[in-house]
Amino acid sequence: MENQVSERIKEMNLRFPPAPKPAGVYRPVLVVGKFLYVSGQSPMNFDGTLMKGRAGDDLSLEEAKLAARQVGLTMLSTIMTHFGDINQVKRVVKVLGMVNCTPEFNKQPLVMNGFSELMAEVFGNEYGIGVRSAVGMMLPDGIPVEVEAMFELH
Repeated sequence: MENQVSERIKEMNLRFPPAPKPAGVYRPVLVVGKFLYVSGQSPMNFDGTLMKGRAGDDLSLEEAKLAARQVGLTMLSTIMTHFGDINQVKRVVKVLGMVNCTPEFNKQPLVMNGFSELMAEVFGNEYGIGVRSAVGMMLPDGIPVEVEAMFELH
């Protein structure tokens, strides 16, 4: 199982955006015991710029879901850049998904499926699906989605 994650990433032919630099006083990742905590990640474009938009306004449900998937790619890039070997990650434990949306938009869990489906593809259904919350709120810089997560290490 331990080597399957990097092999699966190669098979999926995933392309990763650059890992963002911290935008404040915090660590992008932190290991405590057997757990890897990843600070809130934004959807980075492949050129290093941030995706922008608000679900229910200038982004459709499907576009917001794609932004959540892009956050997943950004988070994997952050893990590989700031932590190292992705094969040391055993499973997704907890995900908090925050969706920038209009007050009328109520499909935050469907948006967050973009992130969760990617994690299930990368780590497998048994290890890629953890507990999750999905909420709507205003987010900095007009980003459509922000996700923070906790992973268990081998």
